[in-house]
Amino acid sequence: MKRLTKAEEQIMMVLWEIGSGLLMEIVEAMPEPKPHKNTVATILKILTEKKFVHVEPVGRFHKYYPSVTKDAYSNRTLTGLVADYFEGSFTDAVSFLVKKKKLSVSDLELLLKQLKKDKS
Repeated sequence: MKRLTKAEEQIMMVLWEIGSGLLMEIVEAMPEPKPHKNTVATILKILTEKKFVHVEPVGRFHKYYPSVTKDAYSNRTLTGLVADYFEGSFTDAVSFLVKKKKLSVSDLELLLKQLKKDKS
């Protein structure tokens, strides 16, 4: 699975949230400042070529659907990040977050409790 640019990710986030939409529905769902519809149309064309978006003709318009789930993309992106920067070690990645004060020890304890609960 290819990586997305920031602009491509932003449009995918909107598509994952709304499920599907025509060009103007996607533009309307974008955060402020909203990009021009031509910009969104160009990025949707790229996303279609990258196989992240499926297009269905609706009359003279096109309806866009995500063809990759947010979960699948998140998994791939996070796994790639850990592989690239932490030699594939999720333990090192979590340790880094704790050292940089992005994740507290109490957060880790809470997470561990949740995981134990989910396992039983």
